Parts: sequence; structure tokens; C-alpha cells
Amino acid sequence: MAITSTATSHSAPIRRNATSRPPTTLQLLRDTLSQDAAQPSPAPATAHLEGASGPGSGFSERQVAALSAPLDRANVRQREQGRSRVSYLEGWQVIAEANRIFGFDGWERCTLISRCVAEHERPIGRDRKSGWGVTYTARVRITVTAGHRTLIREGSGAGHGIDADKGLAHESALKEAETDATKRALMTFGNPFGLALYDKQQRQVSDAKAPVAAADAPLQPAAITGLQERIKALAPARLEAFSKGFRAAFQVPEAQPSLAGLITTSRHQRWIESFLAESATA
Repeated sequence: MAITSTATSHSAPIRRNATSRPPTTLQLLRDTLSQDAAQPSPAPATAHLEGASGPGSGFSERQVAALSAPLDRANVRQREQGRSRVSYLEGWQVIAEANRIFGFDGWERCTLISRCVAEHERPIGRDRKSGWGVTYTARVRITVTAGHRTLIREGSGAGHGIDADKGLAHESALKEAETDATKRALMTFGNPFGLALYDKQQRQVSDAKAPVAAADAPLQPAAITGLQERIKALAPARLEAFSKGFRAAFQVPEAQPSLAGLITTSRHQRWIESFLAESATA
């Protein structure tokens, strides 16, 4: 037979006066302070370390290493601007780096604002044909998944389009503005996205040959065939854009009729993957 015991609590007798007056404000304050003093103190909060690595704490160790690494000088391009030369990264290179470091499904781009700020007729080409000059500004938001965290960065940019066709001039200017804004937003994540170029001495731009050799690693035949099939499936307009972009990126002369046999290295693959990703979202 189970034996149960009942604990009897003895409380102090309650004193009541004849008039049963309600407690005063001072008494209520004293009672509250007494209750707070009787409760245990909460455990101290644990500080969140921005640079911590591990499951759910942010970027992985591999990602932190990639973001902290110097910028490969082989990816840097230069152009004339005024009386000086300016170093920059091409848009496809920045997108390819984002896919490499964050993962193809680890980041998103959203155009928040795009605005045409200038549009005027102007002569174009050597024969000075009538055409259009258009300028756009854009603001882009980049959202990156880092473990269980979501990081948001934004950037603004401008783009200029010159074409005999007014619509094509607008298209070119808008795309350039979005690309410029994308690069400025991603730049805040570190050297691989061009942060190192803001240092005039470029101390975080590496001349190491190892990264270049890795980028030029030969592709397996199966990988080349897969890329070729995906390129053939592009719409005619995108296929033409691919041809122009590939020739410009890898300095392929117009005398070379076919590009199929030129897709041979990892550098080609990264550029093509970036172009195809942009085509899927266009």
C-alpha cells in the first residue's frame, strides 16, 4: 500500500484591520522589490561573435578563408578614365565569385529601384548616324545565407547606353546600372569582390600563380559536352549575347567562326555558368 504524505504549510497570520484598507502605493512597491530580490538572477547573455564559424553561426571556415584571401590579379581589368587608368572587376567575374563562395542557392539579387535619369538624341559611330544616349541609376539588394543567418547588403550604380535603337539603348543602360550596383553591394563582403581595389596601393591584390593555374585547370570531356548542350538550348538573342560576351571576355577574334572548341578550362566554365545563371533570371 502506497503511503502518501501531505505537507502542511504554516503561513503567518494575516493581520486585518477593521476597515480593510487597500495597500498603499509604498507598500505595493516594497512587495514588488521583495519578490524581485527573491527570484534568481538570469544567466548572463552570451555574446555573439561575428567572425565565429561552425554550424548555424555564420559563414563556414572555408567561406571565411575565401572572403579573406587576396584578390587574384589575373581577374583584374583596366580601362581608361579621363587621364588615368582604373582597375575593376567585370560583372560576370563578381557573379561567378558569389556562386563559388556562397553557393548557387546561397544568395539572391533584387533590384529595388531603377530610374532613367537622362535620354537624348546624339550622333553615334564613325558615320555620325542619329542615335540615342541613355543613362540609368539603380539600387540593388544582395541577400546572402550564412548558416542560420541572413545578411543583407545594398549598393547603387549607374549605367549608360548608346545605340541607334532607342529600346536597345535603354536595355544596355539598365543592365549596366544593375551590374554596377551589384558589384558595389558585393564589394562589402571582401577582396574577391573588388574591395582590395579601393586601396590605391593594392596591397591585397595577389600576383600568386597558384590561383591562376587552378582557374585554368582543364575540363573533363563530359563537363565540356554538358556546357555545350546548355549553350545550344539558349534562345537566339541570348545565344548571340553569349557569343559577343565570350569573345570579349577571352579575346577571341571575329575570324574564329566557332566557339565550341574553345571551351576547355575551369575559367571558361565559371564564366559560362555565370552567364547561364543571368539568362535564367532575365
